[in-house]
Amino acid sequence: MQATMRLSLAVLCLLLACGCASQAPVRSDPRDPWERMNRATFRFNDKFDRAVAKPVARGYRKLTPHLVQTGVTNFLANLNEPVVMVNELLQGKFTPFMHDTSRLLVNSIIGIGGLFDPATPMGIDKNDNDFGQTLGVWGIGSGPYFVIPFLGPSDVRDTFGRATDAFGLDPRHYIRDPWTSYSLWALGFIDTRAHLLDVEAVLQGAYDPYSFLRNAYLQNRQFKVRGGRSSTEEEEEKKLLEESGVETAPPQSPPPPESHALPESQPQSPPPPPEAPAPPPK
Repeated sequence: MQATMRLSLAVLCLLLACGCASQAPVRSDPRDPWERMNRATFRFNDKFDRAVAKPVARGYRKLTPHLVQTGVTNFLANLNEPVVMVNELLQGKFTPFMHDTSRLLVNSIIGIGGLFDPATPMGIDKNDNDFGQTLGVWGIGSGPYFVIPFLGPSDVRDTFGRATDAFGLDPRHYIRDPWTSYSLWALGFIDTRAHLLDVEAVLQGAYDPYSFLRNAYLQNRQFKVRGGRSSTEEEEEKKLLEESGVETAPPQSPPPPESHALPESQPQSPPPPPEAPAPPPK
């Protein structure tokens, strides 16, 4: 009887503990003060993606030959080169600017308007810079995390950067024919979504896809703004240096010159007597 009562009390305590744990408030992320609004936008974007964007991307990948898909990707990347080049100048990256200028010329001329990518086999790699990164290099903070309708994760700084790139630097904005301009924008959206089909399984397997996507985006943007080094790596390196005493240890003075004197415990022998002068020759 007592064993049954103890078991019942243990089960009751366990249920109460689980109930309290389920009702505990979720710790909010200070980078995401608009989380409630962002989650609502995230759900809207997910429904739109399942209903429209994803089926269109699947149909595009299924019906379009692979060679044509590669040509479209190369053409859109070549069309975006002026955006990258201007932001490299604004960031003071003159060597990457020269590389991307060469890349634009090679792919536009030899690659037939960018449909092919002969620059990459020639060793001219593609860089990735936008106005959001430029603002970060200038010292402007990212601001709160922000989910843009139809476009996905961003932050306040990158939202302004995207608008500047799209309406100020992107060549598609200066095409006077609206049908051509809108078609190129739509083609870019479909091409981007088709490339994401290969990685969406990682997001679907996450416990909280919203938090997973938010953390991945913010870490990636911080990594790019810092030029390939995250703040976590810098902090860890600084901590290791401090623990090893490389930074905190004062500079050591050079060791004193060695003394030839014998220790005090050992008596010193008297100096040898001077040698007697040699007798004169007879």
